Amino acid sequence: MKVGSLFAGIGGIDIAFAQAKHKIIWANEFDKDACKTYRHNSPDVPLIEEDIRKVEFDSLENVDIITAGFPCQPFSVCGKKEGFDDDRGNLFFEIMRAVDSKKPKVIFLENVANLTEHDNGRTFNVIHNELSERGYYIRYLVADAVDYGFPQHRTRTYIVAFKSKVKSGKFKFPEKCESEKSLFDIIDREADIPEEYYLQPGSRDYEKIKKAMTDKNQIYRFSDFGVQAGKDGISFTLKANMGTWYNRVPIIRDDYGIRRITSEECLALMGFPKEFTFPDIPEKSKYKQAGNTVIVPVIRRIAKQIKSVIT
Repeated sequence: MKVGSLFAGIGGIDIAFAQAKHKIIWANEFDKDACKTYRHNSPDVPLIEEDIRKVEFDSLENVDIITAGFPCQPFSVCGKKEGFDDDRGNLFFEIMRAVDSKKPKVIFLENVANLTEHDNGRTFNVIHNELSERGYYIRYLVADAVDYGFPQHRTRTYIVAFKSKVKSGKFKFPEKCESEKSLFDIIDREADIPEEYYLQPGSRDYEKIKKAMTDKNQIYRFSDFGVQAGKDGISFTLKANMGTWYNRVPIIRDDYGIRRITSEECLALMGFPKEFTFPDIPEKSKYKQAGNTVIVPVIRRIAKQIKSVIT
């Protein structure tokens, strides 16, 4: 199926749909550094680097599927939870403008877990009604990635809307499954990592983490409440604030010392393929992008389920 991607970011959703044998026809993203990363890895996909409110959708090729990982901050428990009162929340209606123009068979949306509960459910009702009024039948799932085969706690709301009632009825979200990997099957503790990532013995951060690091097989980070630790070889949710506050980058003990994980390791913990790389952009942008994207294997499984009912 042909896919049009909105709020594409660095392309996590697009990679997942491409891995499920869909074809990305065009994409839209506004953040300049994210666009650099997207083009660096997907040079053949026409990327519209523009505010979505200025995109002329009628001029774009028609697609079968529209995907959107639309801004989550207005709905997140970590943000101000202003929802549609926040300009970013109102960007949801730009997705509807694209839908009105392209009339896709399927719409796939991804957002924070709190989306269904925000404003006592009224926000989700608006989304549901906007889709229903356009003749779409809605299925949704609130899921933690760790329950779907990946070693990171990352709970998100996934919405799949079908134009066909019959195909909506046939669609099923993937079954839960245990992860076959721990985070240290993904992060190589023997890797040759530059010295700059290591905390220096005697420093304040080093001594705090060393004291809290009671299990070398877990991942740690500084939080507003002290030192946070992972559990059972599973990573906590990677956040975009890694790019704003460097001390929020997760920390591990490897074979050489105590260090922050690299932005590339963050991508690996989001399930990105090894061949995906960052271009020459600031390190803080790399961390922000890694924390802002999606768990690729989880969405790939959903994209395969979509494919199974519409082809």
